[in-house]
Amino acid sequence: MHAKTDSEATSIDTSWPPRSPPRRPVYYVQSPSNHDVEKMSYGSSPTGSPTHQYYHCSPIHHSRESSTSRFSASLKNPRSLSGWKHVKVGQGGDDVEEDDDNGGEMNGRDECKANNFRLYICLVLLFSLLFTVFSLILWGASKSYKPKVFIKHIVFESIYYQAGNDQSGVPTDMISLNSTVLISYRNPATFYAVHVASTPWELHHFQLKIASGQMKKFTQSRKSGRKVVTIVKGYQVPLYGGIPVLANTREHKESIAVPLNLTFVMRSRGYILGRLVKTKFYGKIRCFVTLKGNKLGKPLNLTDSCIYQ
Repeated sequence: MHAKTDSEATSIDTSWPPRSPPRRPVYYVQSPSNHDVEKMSYGSSPTGSPTHQYYHCSPIHHSRESSTSRFSASLKNPRSLSGWKHVKVGQGGDDVEEDDDNGGEMNGRDECKANNFRLYICLVLLFSLLFTVFSLILWGASKSYKPKVFIKHIVFESIYYQAGNDQSGVPTDMISLNSTVLISYRNPATFYAVHVASTPWELHHFQLKIASGQMKKFTQSRKSGRKVVTIVKGYQVPLYGGIPVLANTREHKESIAVPLNLTFVMRSRGYILGRLVKTKFYGKIRCFVTLKGNKLGKPLNLTDSCIYQ
């Protein structure tokens, strides 16, 4: 090689155009997820910040490439989207990461409310089940305490038989009857009282009703009893020839003998737990008795003459 002279060197240097000042490097700041950190290599921070990560790139080409690669990577891996955190840049270039816990707190509150609601429902169902079982036990126990009803006797106070007219003016024989019936009622239950009522008490000669009466309602306390007197009477009941035996005994009442049936239904109702749990007893009673003219004013024993259903 030939050594260049000073004049040649000077002419060569002056022939090149002047150089522009060097461009200053551009830095982009990103707080990536842990997955992205492993795949990227970064340059050192010019400020020496321990929390910022910087990398040197060209202004246009490298930024587009990196953003496109990050976007495609986030679509392929959805977990990477959840890995980003809020970053605050503090004084001196320090990054401060803040976790967004508002969503977690709201989810925790909702879960707590849901648990409380489930617990409330379970308690209500458990209480309802226990109450139902307890009520069924009491109801079943009450069925063994059926009230005891006995017809003691009936007394025919008076009887009148005469000719007359019904409400439409048709002439027929008429009968008037007055009687009283004595019964014995006892409530054997040990833990509840009963309310007692009955249907009308009726005296029939076969299908012909000649007298009726209504027992007064009463309440019988537990393990107690009473005697009840009910008046059964009829006034000017048209017979239409229904009792022919009376036609032959019009003049002689002592020889009257008319078979009758006394029928009614006794209703007993006990409230065990108020009106929530109650028990009912129905007893149909039918007694056979003979009306005798020579027994007026005297009690006729019905102890063995009644059917209890």
